[in-house]
Amino acid sequence: MAAPSEKETLPRPASASSSNNVDALWISPATLFSREHLMGDVDGARATFPLAAYCFMTGFIDVVCFSAVFVWCAFQTGNTVQLAIALARLFQGSPGDRDTSFHLADKQALTSVLTFIFGAFLGRIGDRMGAKTRGWLALGTFLQALFTMAAALAIWKSGEGSTTNARDDPAWHNALSYVCIGFMSASMGLQGIMGKRVNTQFATTIVLTTVWCELMADPKLFKLTRRVVSRDHKIVGIVCLFIGGFASRAILQKIGAAGTLGVGTGIRLLVAVWWLFVPGKPAVK
Repeated sequence: MAAPSEKETLPRPASASSSNNVDALWISPATLFSREHLMGDVDGARATFPLAAYCFMTGFIDVVCFSAVFVWCAFQTGNTVQLAIALARLFQGSPGDRDTSFHLADKQALTSVLTFIFGAFLGRIGDRMGAKTRGWLALGTFLQALFTMAAALAIWKSGEGSTTNARDDPAWHNALSYVCIGFMSASMGLQGIMGKRVNTQFATTIVLTTVWCELMADPKLFKLTRRVVSRDHKIVGIVCLFIGGFASRAILQKIGAAGTLGVGTGIRLLVAVWWLFVPGKPAVK
């Protein structure tokens, strides 16, 4: 019997693109942008850093909007209640003495709600590509960056201020400020549905009321001697959102709303690239 050739006896090297479980520190560009890699699903349990960055951006972006007009571009519960109050105002007082005007703050809240819904609807593109694929997560985050950049340009061109201390005297009034609010809210809507589709303990990465309740209800809340993902990731999300808000306000005081949103654009671009390196689920043997 003929001896096996050297070519037959040598083990075949594993290809980085042949597995969805990418752990290597260095991935060749050909592999990184291959269809197999981009269309591979990420492992949600190993996507802690980009999802934590999403939470950071929630606090970061919300502070810019709230500091100027006291409207949230991510927390739509408050905006929805504000619109309910505006509608109820139409029925207060006698028919000839009713306030039928649509206040500036109500217009800004409505702008935020509608554009947030639009951004969330765009997230349905991920259902076509694969909601957990690296390609969609990177592309969707890149779209968030474009929306944030557009918001920065809009408020820069508006020439308006960045902060106010009185609810009845918002810093933003003109049409371009509505464009800024719209793009910021759309970016948060898109981020929210993308975070939800990954389906981890970070939830939507924008609504922390539920996260706080789930954290307090976690049966392992006080198991301090060991790592508990259901508890620890919720805490990470809350802390990152708080830090994002703190950092945003500090930057806002120094360089204004346009510059702060420019910094946010850069962070979103880094997160978009980050998604390309998130490992997939380990291959089943």
